[in-house]
Amino acid sequence: MDSSPTSKGFTLVELIIVIIILAIVSITAVSRMSGRSSFELYALQEQAISVVRQVQLNRMQSNMDMSVSGAQSLRLVATNNCIGSQSACDNLSETKSDVIASDDYSFSSIPASSYTSPIEFNLLGNPENTASSGVQITISSNNSSDRAWVCINSQGFVYPSNQVCP
Repeated sequence: MDSSPTSKGFTLVELIIVIIILAIVSITAVSRMSGRSSFELYALQEQAISVVRQVQLNRMQSNMDMSVSGAQSLRLVATNNCIGSQSACDNLSETKSDVIASDDYSFSSIPASSYTSPIEFNLLGNPENTASSGVQITISSNNSSDRAWVCINSQGFVYPSNQVCP
């Protein structure tokens, strides 16, 4: 007679492996359902920081007088659907690395920057004139109420924020 117990069911190891596989499949499925909109704003925020830093570094490396006409590439503009150097936002048909133009998002800054009064940096990278106490750039989605901020403090440090800049 065979007195060994017959196994009916899963072992603990098999059960744990099945649970792990189900968890991996569900995480993959959930990430596919969330879409790009939840990540797109923060990716755009990081791109905006890169553009601001590029304009800032270009100014720090240039000893050009800001009153000459060639200094437009050393000034920062954040208005409507464009953030970048003044010359790049003036001519969006050219492909430049110091500009972001988007129809889905809008940019604004405090103090307000425009083509007539852009944000300027000094040779140390600090914002000048009306922006000398710091700059707050707001990135707003045109399709929802989502917002993100890029802050430039009075010493020129550029950083992301999920709330209004201090």
